[in-house]
Amino acid sequence: MSKNAWFETVAEAQRRAKKRLPASVYGALVAGSERGRTIDENMDAFAELGFAPHVVGHQAQRDLSTTVLGMPSAFPVVISPTGVQAVHPDGEVAVARAAANRGIIMGLSSFASKPVEDVVAANPNTAFQLYWSGGRDTILQRLERARAAGCKALILTLDWSFSHGRDWGSPVIPDKVDLKTMVRMAPEAITHPRWLWMFARTGRFPDLTTPNLKAPGQAAPTFFGAYGEWMQTAPPTWQDVSWLVDEWGGPFLLKGVSRIDDARRAVDAGVSAISVSNHGGNNLDTTPATIRILPSIAEAVGDQIEVVLDGGVRRGSDVAKALALGARAVLIGRAYLWGLAANGQAGVENVLDIMRGGLDSAVLGTGHATVGELGPDDLSIPDGFTRTLGARAESPRALSV
Repeated sequence: MSKNAWFETVAEAQRRAKKRLPASVYGALVAGSERGRTIDENMDAFAELGFAPHVVGHQAQRDLSTTVLGMPSAFPVVISPTGVQAVHPDGEVAVARAAANRGIIMGLSSFASKPVEDVVAANPNTAFQLYWSGGRDTILQRLERARAAGCKALILTLDWSFSHGRDWGSPVIPDKVDLKTMVRMAPEAITHPRWLWMFARTGRFPDLTTPNLKAPGQAAPTFFGAYGEWMQTAPPTWQDVSWLVDEWGGPFLLKGVSRIDDARRAVDAGVSAISVSNHGGNNLDTTPATIRILPSIAEAVGDQIEVVLDGGVRRGSDVAKALALGARAVLIGRAYLWGLAANGQAGVENVLDIMRGGLDSAVLGTGHATVGELGPDDLSIPDGFTRTLGARAESPRALSV
């Protein structure tokens, strides 16, 4: 009897992904930096929060819908943009279709493996993500392509300091998949026949280029070519952020905020939303878990812009806890990638169903009719749980542009 393709938790999706994927591919998804403390903290901190459920007065009908970045969402989960992946041949198009089928927003990375035009065709509610890479003229060209494709929002990711080195060892990631690479990686691929067969039946091997960074008349750069451009580009100022907000002229999310002073500067720069994020633990290790720093940031700017949370979300109950502490929605990354690896588009839909089901249970148990009613009183919050960063008066250096 064949194994049931359905899974009941994201943890099971991850176990299946680990079995299916070559070690280097799985290792690239786990990622993290240095000791990996922040990855673990992002998840473990959610478990420190408890619920304070009601026993009578539950609502028979519950509305989980919301809007994020001006787009409707059936429930407050957004697909976080993730870069080039050799997880599944359909890649981001499969993810976009799954998100559309479940009525949620697709975030597409500029480092993605599928063109923005194909992704928007699969899910019209797509937000395009950029890094500050290549200078203003190059960034404008990429922005205009996203606009022409029909993207409805822009995401600028700035929480990255090129941290390198992992105590458990970094995976081997080739610059491109050619004959030499295939020979070298053959032992990994052969021992994972289902993954190999997925690509073999399409007639193509994993494409490690970045089509959304392709300059007119040129070939798409490889992942490491794009990464090199990013590393060599001078970091942006707050004036640069304001300029990009004006150039886009629509819903704009700044991803990577962990400090109150940065959140306030983002408001001044004109952004529509911020993501409380530590890049999923891939940036500076030992940065606090995002759920710990969310409340202070939401209190500081949540009445002026949308605040979303990114990092460590693996369950619908995690979504509920983030909403209760001030988030409008959450972004998920690794969770849907495990689903994609486990069962393609259906696996992503499975993950989204897990998220929605767990959130609905939390809204039911806390006696609410809508997700907007969730608040701190619905949680058991231990003393000393939260962390507040950047609350002191901003220094001249921090405010420099």
